[in-house]
Amino acid sequence: MSQLTRTYGLGAVDWEARVDYDRLRTTRLARIKGVLEESELGALLCFDMNNSRYITATHIGTWAIDKLTRFSLLPRNDEPIMWDFGSAARHHQIFCPWLGEERSRAGIATMRGGFDPAAGRAQEVARKIRVELEERGLAAEPLGVDIVEMPILAALQAEGLKVVDGQQLMQRARMIKSQDEITLLSTACAMVDAAYDQLYQALRPGIRENECVGLVAKVLYDLGSEHVEGVNAISGERATPHPHVYSDRLLRPGDPAYFDILHAVNGYRTCYYRTFAVGSAGRDLGDAYQHCRELVDLAIAKVRPGATTADVVSVWPRAEEFGFASEEAAFGLQFGHGVGLSIWEKPIFSHLVSDEHPEELVEGMVFALETFWPSKDGWTAARIEEEVVVTATGCEVITRFPAERLMVAGQRYYTVGGPLPTTRETESHRNNLEQLADTARGAMASPSGQP
Repeated sequence: MSQLTRTYGLGAVDWEARVDYDRLRTTRLARIKGVLEESELGALLCFDMNNSRYITATHIGTWAIDKLTRFSLLPRNDEPIMWDFGSAARHHQIFCPWLGEERSRAGIATMRGGFDPAAGRAQEVARKIRVELEERGLAAEPLGVDIVEMPILAALQAEGLKVVDGQQLMQRARMIKSQDEITLLSTACAMVDAAYDQLYQALRPGIRENECVGLVAKVLYDLGSEHVEGVNAISGERATPHPHVYSDRLLRPGDPAYFDILHAVNGYRTCYYRTFAVGSAGRDLGDAYQHCRELVDLAIAKVRPGATTADVVSVWPRAEEFGFASEEAAFGLQFGHGVGLSIWEKPIFSHLVSDEHPEELVEGMVFALETFWPSKDGWTAARIEEEVVVTATGCEVITRFPAERLMVAGQRYYTVGGPLPTTRETESHRNNLEQLADTARGAMASPSGQP
C-alpha cells in the first residue's frame, strides 16, 4: 500500500507542493457550508475557537481557547462573520483578505461572567446575531450553537431565536480530513517522534515527571509547535490507576514511565502515548506491555472503510477484565477518538457507546487508538497509542516512534559478570523472605555451593 502522507518542513516553498493554505481554508469552508446546506439549520453560531478557526481561518493565540470571548456566525448560503477580541479584528481586516474588512468586526462576549450583567454584553451579542439573521431572512430558522454561556443563551432566546445543538454539525464537517489537514497532522506527529527520541535519551533515575514535561515542551516549541496543549507524564506507583496528570515524582530504577504528548501545528493536534522502563523492567511489566501492544494491533487491523467503531472495540476487553466496575469507570483507557483541530473529535471508540451506537469509518478520517493494561504486580502498567489515517484499502499509521516492544531507557549498568540485564526477574528492592529462601535452597543444591 502506498503511503498517503508525506513529511515536509514547516515552511512554505515554491519548489514542492506542500500544504496549500489557500486550499486548506477554502476546502474547510466549502465543507461546512455544504453540511449546513443539507441541514435544517439557518445558521451556525460558534464560540469554540476551533470551530471558528475551521470556518474563518483566524487565530488569536492559545490564551483565548477557553475564554469564550470571540464568536463567529455562518449563515446559510452566505459568508462567515467573525466578531473578535479588540484590535484582533483590525489585524484580521489587514492580514486575512479571505475574511475581508466588512466581515471582521470587533465584538466581545461576557468574559465568562467577568462583566457585570448590567453592562448588557450578553444582550448585545444576541442583538448582533438577530440583526444578521433578519437581514438574510433566517431569523425564524433554527440557530445551531456549539457551546454557550447561560446569559447568552437566555439572551438569544429572548430575541426570539430558536437555539439548537450545532456541535454535531461541526463535528460532522470536521470528521473527514483533506490532504492538507492530513499533512499537518502527520507533521505534528513527526515532531512528537523527535520529542520522544530526546525524552528516551534523558530518562534516568532522579529525573522528575515535570522535568520530562519541560523537556518535551522545549523540543516541540523549538521545532515550531504552535501550542503544547499538554504532556501527560506518569511513572512508578502512579501508573495504575492512571491519574491523567503529571507530578513532581522522581523516577526510580525499574519504574514504568508512560507519556501522552498533545501539541498542535497550525492548529492540528496530536494525541500520542508511549511507555518506557527506566533502567530495567520486571517481567510483569514486559508482559503487560506486550498485551497492550496486541490490543492496539488488533484494533488497527480492523480499520478500513465500511467497518464501524463497534468492529474496532470488539477486540478490546471489557472494563471488568482489567479491574474496573464499569465502562464509565474505565473510560479513556481502551479508547479511540478523532484528531484534528482539537483532540477528541468524531468518531469515538469505546465499549461505553460504540457497541450500541456504532459509527461507520470513512476514507479520510484520522483518529487515535489508545490502550492500557495493568501488570500482575499491581503497580506497573503500560499505555500505547497510535494515530491512523483511514485509506481506501485500510489505514496508515502516522505515529512512528518505535513501540513494537517495551524500550528500556537510561544508562546501562555493569557488574563484575557483565552488563546488568534489562529484564530482571527479582529486583533488589523487591526481595522478600520467600525469594531469599529460594535462592539459599538453590545454592545448597549446587555441587559448587554457588547458585
